Formats: sequence, C-alpha cells, structure tokens
Amino acid sequence: MQILAGVGAAAAAAVAGYFGGGRGPANVNQSGIDKITFADDSKSTLSATLTTARFLMGGFANSSVAGYFGGGGDSGGYLSGIDKITFPADTKSTLSATLTSARRVTAAMANSGTAGYFCGGQNSAGTNLSGIDKITFADDSKSTLSATLSGIRFNNGAFANSGVAGYAGGGDDNVSRLSGIDKITFSTDSKSTLSATLTSDNADLRGMANSGTAGYFTGGHDGTNFLSRIDKITFSTDSKSTLSATLTSGVQSMGAMANSGVAGYVGGGEVVGAAVSRIDKITFSDDSKSTLSATLSGTRYYLSAFADSGTL
Repeated sequence: MQILAGVGAAAAAAVAGYFGGGRGPANVNQSGIDKITFADDSKSTLSATLTTARFLMGGFANSSVAGYFGGGGDSGGYLSGIDKITFPADTKSTLSATLTSARRVTAAMANSGTAGYFCGGQNSAGTNLSGIDKITFADDSKSTLSATLSGIRFNNGAFANSGVAGYAGGGDDNVSRLSGIDKITFSTDSKSTLSATLTSDNADLRGMANSGTAGYFTGGHDGTNFLSRIDKITFSTDSKSTLSATLTSGVQSMGAMANSGVAGYVGGGEVVGAAVSRIDKITFSDDSKSTLSATLSGTRYYLSAFADSGTL
C-alpha cells in the first residue's frame, strides 16, 4: 500500500519507512511496526504498536509529521479506526475520526502536507466499495469525496504524485481482476481514468511513488500467477512502461513505500506456499532491484506501509 513524500524529496532529508501489521506464521495477526532507516537500510522495531493486531489496512504519510494506518481487520472483525504514528518520536495515537464504514483491503495514498485518501475496499457485509474517504492533516478530520472510483473494487494499489494527483490501480470487483487506473486530481478532488492500464488484470498489488517523477505498481496476482512485475507510470505523460527489473519472486499482499527521490521498498508478502520477510529495493535513478540484508521481524503478508521522507 504506499507512501507519499512531497515533490522533489532530497536524499539528505529522508528519514525512514514503516511496515505495520499483517499476518505472520500460523496466520496470527500482527500489531508490530518495523522501521527501515534510509541512511543505512537497517531495520528496528518500534516500541509503539497498533491498537490491535490487524491486517489488510491502508497506509499513507504526511511526511515529516505522521503516518496513518486505517481500516483492516482483527480477531473481532472489520475495522474503521485509524492509528497515527507521530514522527520523529514514533508514538502511536488513534484518531477520533474513523472511516465511513469498517473495511478491509482499501488502497491509500497522500498529498503530503495536505490530506490522505483511503480508496475503495470491502466492508463487513462482503460488499465492495467505490467511495474515497479523505483525512485532512491540519485537524485529522474525515470527509468523503463526491468523486468515486470507476467501480467497486478492493485489493487495489495506490500511490501519489504529491501536490498533483493520486493514482489507484487494479484490484478486484468480485467478478474479475482489473487493469484500470483511476486518477484523483488533488486541487479539485476530481476523478479521471487513464488511457494507460496495467500490463494485465491484477489484484493484491501494491504501489509506491518517486513523487514528481513516477509511480510504481508492484507484484500482485492475475488470477493464475503470483506476479514479480513492476509497472511504472510516468507522471508527466501518465504513460505506462514495465521495468526490466522484477521483484525477487512473484508475490502478493506485501507492503510498499518509498524514499521519494531515491528508492522504493517492497516488503513481506505471500509467495507460492509461504509468506516472506524479505525487502526488495528499487533504486529510482536506474530502476534496478536489489534486496536488503535487513528483513522484517518475521514472515508476514497482508501488511501495510508508509514513509517519512523528512522536511521537504
């Protein structure tokens, strides 16, 4: 699910990315939050945890201020609550505002400095959603856009070109997997749909962005295969290309976030027959892939992620 830094983030300003929640071994839900420090790609684990052990959340960040994990599910059912991790103390609080309804597998993205958006998902009745909830960072209040996604969908991926627009792509409408990409223009909160599409129908994918330059849809499942593919949306033209680099293996339901201007990170997820703890890194200057020596605290999937790229 993704991270939003602001336009033109500099490597010197970047701080860290965060992977939270998910399901671990024996399908046990997780409340822990791992932190990847960008200066050396090392991993630590916060003393703060999510309010409950939960999975299938959405995540975004108001860079240099706070990150948000919203919705998801826990042992009691579907959730509407939103946990906030305040930077740099890495303390956790819970917003009084909640999502319009309890939901899982919602995509999330942020216009850093202004607002974050939770897009689509599935509610406790099993109904897929097209609505978009907006969290205004100035007061952590929630509103709901009049614009909606092109159709009901869950398990989609999202990222943003902060200050300009957010993108939500792929997903599942309970009939089929999807390849379309919707664009939310932040100045008007209006929705349009790109002529470019994902390489194939794809759900359980995740997104991350090099704000000001391009966004990346990573991994997922096309209904037959776990995918290692990385599709790239160039913001200047909203065109799609596909990287020659791929993830280490086909994977779905991972977390993704980015140190905007430098690199994106894809952590955890489900591969054929297992969950993983690895973290792949996409270096934006040449779109190459490497794998960190650091790993998540344990194997996990259905997790979420965001990043603090510092003062922009």
